[in-house]
Amino acid sequence: MTGATLPSRRPQQPTAAYVHVPFCRHRCGYCNFTLIAGRDDLIAGYLDALERELSLLETPRDVETIFLGGGTPSHLPPASLRRLLRMVEHWFPLAVGGEFTVEANPLDLTNERLDEFESSAVTRLSLGVQSFQADKLQLLERDHCGADVRSVLHAVAARSRWNTSLDLIFGAPGESLEAWSRDLDEAVSLRPSHVSLYGLTFERGTSFWSRRMKGELRSQEEEAERAMYMAAIDRLKAAGYEHYETSNFALPGFRCRHNETYWAAREYYGAGPGAARYLDGVRSSNHRSTTTWLARLNAGQSPMDESESLEPEDMAREALVLGLRRVQDGVDRQAFVAEFGYDVDVLGGAELPKLVASGLLENVDDRLRLTREGLLLSDWIWSKFLRC
Repeated sequence: MTGATLPSRRPQQPTAAYVHVPFCRHRCGYCNFTLIAGRDDLIAGYLDALERELSLLETPRDVETIFLGGGTPSHLPPASLRRLLRMVEHWFPLAVGGEFTVEANPLDLTNERLDEFESSAVTRLSLGVQSFQADKLQLLERDHCGADVRSVLHAVAARSRWNTSLDLIFGAPGESLEAWSRDLDEAVSLRPSHVSLYGLTFERGTSFWSRRMKGELRSQEEEAERAMYMAAIDRLKAAGYEHYETSNFALPGFRCRHNETYWAAREYYGAGPGAARYLDGVRSSNHRSTTTWLARLNAGQSPMDESESLEPEDMAREALVLGLRRVQDGVDRQAFVAEFGYDVDVLGGAELPKLVASGLLENVDDRLRLTREGLLLSDWIWSKFLRC
């Protein structure tokens, strides 16, 4: 297409690493992530296989951010957690001032596990809170209560080392705007450095999907869910949080630097069952089945299941969409063309001025950004820029 000023994107050196830990005590009804519940007998084998996969790097790779996701990494027993942390730190040496995030279930954060984190390079704990309301937590099949979250955050604060992020879910069946507002008030009162919000979705293959199909659960009305999202934006911004990505809010200086790698369309390493990576312009992912991933590595085979090499234009289009997810920063036109070789306005074509005229996108100081109304229709907006 016309508008390309560079033949391809400049080569990068990945500065982020993601490691997937698939173990959980229980699969919640809404969860469609790559995980395995009730199979702690596989933990030792998982760690052996992860060591084999990471050894394919041949040499340790310096990074600025590490993210251990799941599953629930904090579910591992302290000795296994120690081995995991040491392994990851060996293969991905963290830069001075780097960010090392671990996802955690509130009830997992015993003193023994906190000791393991404290003796490692971990700097950030991301807690799967979802709610503080007893009835909603029961519906979501969570095993903690609001008091557990408060207790854990006090214990973490006493260590005076980590910053914390809370994940919250809105739009649960039967949830009112008033009930959601209580969750927001509780979260703000605890003053975490970061908050992530997710509207409840019914993913095919989950028990929630089956229950909805049987009429046992009913999804929220679209307008009610939108009202909850807007209420969250207003409440968190009023409390001093930056709305820096469509689903993410942070106190100044506490954005999730690892996730910003994704939104900037930068390359990154990935390891573990179902883990994705982006290296040398190629996106690939491992097999989602933990047992298949284990079997392949134990047999000396590649754990990779899918791979895709992006054309420069598709890479630029994806970067445009990811950049627009960054609510405050948006997409800097000059920086974008310098990095990806494509003009934003050319990529947007005839649709872009229509989206601006309709008030869904705005131009601010040569940056293209979502408006408040655009936030509500962002998924539809992305379809205007991506080639299917």
